[in-house]
Amino acid sequence: MFRKVLVAEDMDDINKGVVAFLAELGIEEIQQVQYCDDALLKLKRAALDNEPYDLLISDLSFDNDYRNQKLKSGEDLARAAKSNFPDLKVIIYSVEDRIQVVRRLFKNKLVQAYVCKGRNGLKDLSKALSRVFTGDVFLSDQVRHALKSNHHFEIDDFDIILLDQLSKGLSQDQISDYLKKNKIKPASLSSIEKRLNKLKVEFKANNAIHLIAKTKDMGLI
Repeated sequence: MFRKVLVAEDMDDINKGVVAFLAELGIEEIQQVQYCDDALLKLKRAALDNEPYDLLISDLSFDNDYRNQKLKSGEDLARAAKSNFPDLKVIIYSVEDRIQVVRRLFKNKLVQAYVCKGRNGLKDLSKALSRVFTGDVFLSDQVRHALKSNHHFEIDDFDIILLDQLSKGLSQDQISDYLKKNKIKPASLSSIEKRLNKLKVEFKANNAIHLIAKTKDMGLI
């Protein structure tokens, strides 16, 4: 089993609960942080001391507070951690089940397991630890089933941006302005209209509102 584990979780009660659970499993050294930046600093410090962590367990979402953070999410932390320590094992333990995020994390090889908090959260976390330790991957049932759904249309980051801006009530003209301002291409009205029409067809949506509702239900945005 893993010997040294770092837990990154901003909710203190959950943090303590996970630490206590890991201790029951016999893990020798467990440390905890509430900020992603602090987690990366601990990983770097441990490496410099030749006492690296074997595993990082992180939440996906972290609330903003008075501290200005460079790494604002578990995804940011996982990306930074893997960039610095490619062999580090990473488990996301989150209440979120946004399929597009899960897909991106595994596609980019940023994590080895995605565990959903909930009724079976700690049980699944135990399974994830065993699987990841032996070089396998693990997903909680709810995200695993969603990833294996019969909807095979692959949406990319550009689609997510369009859907996100549309969900905020922006018109296609306003979305075009947003894309141009942020130097995201393609930004033309015709490109936006064509892509949104294709998304409506793929998701069998009658209109923009229906499209947003469907993609939200699927956890894509």
